[in-house]
Amino acid sequence: MAWRQVIEMYDLLDSATVRGDDVREALLARGQATVTVKTVCGPKGATDFVKVVIPGAEGRSAGGDAPTLGVVGRLGGLGARPERIGFVSDGDGALAALATALKLLDMQAKGDVLPGDVIVGTHVCPDAPTRPHDPVPFMDSPVDIRKMNEHEVDPAMDAVISIDTTKGNRIINHRGIALSPTVKEGYILRVSEDLLGILQTVTGRPPVTFPITIQDITPYGNGLFHLNSILQPSVATKAPTVGLAITAEVPVPGCATGATQLIDVEQAVRFCVEVAKELGARRCAFYDPDEFALLKRLYGDLSHLQTLGRGAAR
Repeated sequence: MAWRQVIEMYDLLDSATVRGDDVREALLARGQATVTVKTVCGPKGATDFVKVVIPGAEGRSAGGDAPTLGVVGRLGGLGARPERIGFVSDGDGALAALATALKLLDMQAKGDVLPGDVIVGTHVCPDAPTRPHDPVPFMDSPVDIRKMNEHEVDPAMDAVISIDTTKGNRIINHRGIALSPTVKEGYILRVSEDLLGILQTVTGRPPVTFPITIQDITPYGNGLFHLNSILQPSVATKAPTVGLAITAEVPVPGCATGATQLIDVEQAVRFCVEVAKELGARRCAFYDPDEFALLKRLYGDLSHLQTLGRGAAR
């Protein structure tokens, strides 16, 4: 279980003054990791990007070749101060990602070292702006998506789980966590059977998935509607990427406070931990490489969908 780590990280992040250095100190106190913090300013404020590299016994950091899992906590901000007081629903992605790092470090300290490295990337901002969105308002961010991807998606990631609160819609009418199809280089691929198996084991229920569209896997800024930013990491990498949505049965604004369900966040953490174990041991595939190669031979390269497209100059 990861209850202790989720509660501790929530207590740390639920603050008007929390900064990336606070997270760094908390993580380094628990185990061996490389934690970097970088403050980036944008037109709407500043945020602290946090990257955590947790070494595996056979990972690249140890000179091995075990696959590296990337866990990206996607969000606009932890809070919408001064407009709203407290931790907002949108912060769940960062909470889950950083609690995953904390859990892996606690496992490491007890002798349970995973085979592969795990890289966690997210950002810490307690005072992000909000913006209109249908059917409920979204959180905005001090920096744009391009900057987020630059600091949160690492070239060393062989596969990526992007965790994002995905409650501001009428597409997913389920309370808990849900999995997207795998996205790779502009292709929406089938949902991974291996990930479905891990999801149902973690939740003890039939695995829940959610639909995504071509619009959702294109970059923000192209004028198209996006479900949310959950698949935005896929535009910045060739690695197979899945969205792990923290969901609700009704539309909940990203800027809503009092909306975080820790039981759902804890399930997201356990899912990431179990995927990290299996991926590093080469027992978990995000996609079928042979089928992907056949798709490209039959239908060509779709990586242009990872760009802003022909209208980029407008």
